[in-house]
Amino acid sequence: MTWHLGHLCAFDTETTGVDVESDRIVSAAVHAVGGGDQYGHEWLADPGVEIPAEATAVHHITTEHAREHGDSAELVVDQVAEALAQWAGEVGAPIVGHNIAFDLTLLDRECRRYGLVTLQDRMLGRPLHVIDTRVLDQHAVPYRRRVSESQGARQLITLAQFYDLPWDDDAAHGCSYDALVAARVAYRIGQLAHTRRRHWPEHVLAERRLRFESFRDLPLADLHALQVELAAEQAAGLQKHLRKTNPDAVVDPSWPLRPWIEPAVDSTEPEGAPA
Repeated sequence: MTWHLGHLCAFDTETTGVDVESDRIVSAAVHAVGGGDQYGHEWLADPGVEIPAEATAVHHITTEHAREHGDSAELVVDQVAEALAQWAGEVGAPIVGHNIAFDLTLLDRECRRYGLVTLQDRMLGRPLHVIDTRVLDQHAVPYRRRVSESQGARQLITLAQFYDLPWDDDAAHGCSYDALVAARVAYRIGQLAHTRRRHWPEHVLAERRLRFESFRDLPLADLHALQVELAAEQAAGLQKHLRKTNPDAVVDPSWPLRPWIEPAVDSTEPEGAPA
């Protein structure tokens, strides 16, 4: 069975911001689709901190709403990690998302914040396979232009439009909606990879230097390994571009998880000092 026809475990989060080291999960969704099974669950968390207005403007969840209706952040993080471990570890489904390294890294940091077992450790040595629609799309359609001044070439809405998927502006930036759209994009990319080029839609063929064939007939392990390489190449390309205006720009090439760095211990603190 080709990789896009089996189980896909779609994952997305909405958060207090974009810093994976310090921001918190506000809502999360895990949806398993394909392969004959269906599962879906969405969580709302009280992140324990104020939700900035800029974040609320994106996902429409206020601090007050999260405090009143959300479960404790520790409980939500634990349940999300366990749901992913069950589908990725026990079933063997790849975790699918758009720019998924953000969500997986944030989940990892949240687990560590609450002293919970991380997703990687819950896998018990079983392989964790990931499909990132942003990484796949950027390789397959490398020269797509921005749609407009406000809509970039790699945004989820752009991919939905390119792969002939419906898009609902009102539902967008809800974690369940975005997770499921990403899974559908992954399926369409897989479908094109396993379809002869002459049968591709005209608007796809109109793009330059298409490379969907790179994903054809790959076992999940090989598809995952290829994305590690592609993500590093894409990060290097973005860093080179950014350094034209900012010589100090750095783009982390890690995928699908940014390495954890233990916080430095303050060696100036006197031994036995009260906390």
